[in-house]
Amino acid sequence: MKTLSLSNAALVAFGMLAATTAQAAPPPAAGAQVFARSCAMCHTVNAGGPNKLGPNLAGVAGRKAGSVAGFRYSPAMAKSGITWNAKTLDGFLAAPSSVVPGNRMGFAGVKDPAQRAALVTYLTSLGK
Repeated sequence: MKTLSLSNAALVAFGMLAATTAQAAPPPAAGAQVFARSCAMCHTVNAGGPNKLGPNLAGVAGRKAGSVAGFRYSPAMAKSGITWNAKTLDGFLAAPSSVVPGNRMGFAGVKDPAQRAALVTYLTSLGK
């Protein structure tokens, strides 16, 4: 009986850990859905793909803002000094015009924190 209780406790602990991990990092597929609804009309994510109304976002994590060759950025974005990572993407996607006043992206942001987290996870998973 004692062994069974220990096993049950271990299973409960593992389940709690798995639930916490899932909440901390949503799967990229969830972010792909947010991207398709909110971003795909202006951005591509294919490595070597074209720029659209916005720059290609393949390999965005670790990249300096305003640095995609062939894309004409606003002076504000080009001078922002931002390097994209999970934290900077989250802040920018929450309120683009507050983070980079004067940028050309006509997008109000992703207000829902869970959807934004999923989108950030997706964007940071994209290769170059």
